[in-house]
Amino acid sequence: MNTEQKALLERELQRFEQFKTMGLKLDMSRGKPCKEQLDLSMGLFDVLTSKSNLIINKNDYRNYGILSGIPEIKAIFCELTGYADEEMVVAGNSSLNLMYDTLQRAMQFGVAGGEPLNKQGRIKWLCPVPGYDRHFAITELMGIEMINVPMTDEGPDVAVIEELVKDPAVKGMWCVPKYSNPQGIVYSDRAVKALASLKPAASDFRIYWDNAYMVHAITDEGDELTDILTEAKKAGNPDIVYIFGSTSKITFAGGGVAFVASSKRNIDDILSKMTFQTIGPDKISQLAHALFFKNADGIRDIMAKHKDILAPKFETVLKILEEELSDIAVWQKPRGGYFISVDLPNGTAKRTVALAKEAGVIFTPAGATFPYRKDPKDSNLRIAPSLPPIGELETAMRVFCCAAKIAYLEKQ
Repeated sequence: MNTEQKALLERELQRFEQFKTMGLKLDMSRGKPCKEQLDLSMGLFDVLTSKSNLIINKNDYRNYGILSGIPEIKAIFCELTGYADEEMVVAGNSSLNLMYDTLQRAMQFGVAGGEPLNKQGRIKWLCPVPGYDRHFAITELMGIEMINVPMTDEGPDVAVIEELVKDPAVKGMWCVPKYSNPQGIVYSDRAVKALASLKPAASDFRIYWDNAYMVHAITDEGDELTDILTEAKKAGNPDIVYIFGSTSKITFAGGGVAFVASSKRNIDDILSKMTFQTIGPDKISQLAHALFFKNADGIRDIMAKHKDILAPKFETVLKILEEELSDIAVWQKPRGGYFISVDLPNGTAKRTVALAKEAGVIFTPAGATFPYRKDPKDSNLRIAPSLPPIGELETAMRVFCCAAKIAYLEKQ
């Protein structure tokens, strides 16, 4: 460490001590909608009353039934995505729940009539990294070996994937194709077509296409994502993908609706198992959402309001990163989604998070964006700008940058 670095470290340590005296209790660990975003959907409570007619086309939505979701909400999601009615199931609040259930069914009962995965011995799963920690938690829980696939500016490295799927033990792959978690990358047309055209050795290989942020832009650039189901059909590969989405970050994170879409064959297979799991979804919530949105444009309209709330927060984070860390770190500048991915100098991510916590600011744990929570470089961290007010966000990011600089200088 040279004289200049020693002086810089001393200055940052003094700054850090000042942060510690502030008694901060800030949480930046997860991508939760803020109060202002949740307030946008309070009208959901007004569209239904005790006098509302809940018997529509002889379907009494207060009762059991309609396993694949009510026609009104399904029509809106079909309009939004372009999928056919028979290619979609609309269910309860959580798309993560749908992903878990879909994989659990594959483990226990097999995929579309195939042998159960848990009877096939050692099985493997492809995991683009950095990626979504809750995806990795599901496959780890089920004892599936996870294989890292590096991300590029166009999405996961397709050349690597094409080689890996030659192994019949590889049964699936996680993807967040639009505004990926955490980097905010939109998969390119080339990448989507290549994934849709994969020829895996395992006939029961499936891509779990978590399109969580399909309408979650924070700029006016209008990123378009090529539709993988359409491309899979063109490639003679219609069964290769399950597509998931929800309103969790559109209306209420704890009270929305979710869907899974796929080929009719895959959907029929899902419904054949779901019939034992439930007699039907929460149709009252589904109807409230349908009445609240009215159509796909209703979803787009509310997301424009989300953008107005989120964009300044992302701009704040990016501005502070540029001011403080441009000489030691790199990061993505996402045009949508919920996260900003920062790559710090190797070997400093864990120390940065620990220091920030000591100053009263909680960030997502280092390693969370990799399977088994093992970032081989100990460099990647995920920042979630959505929840805190701008003032708190600015303070949290100043703490983050101070901690990152201390962690870097300590290693010099």
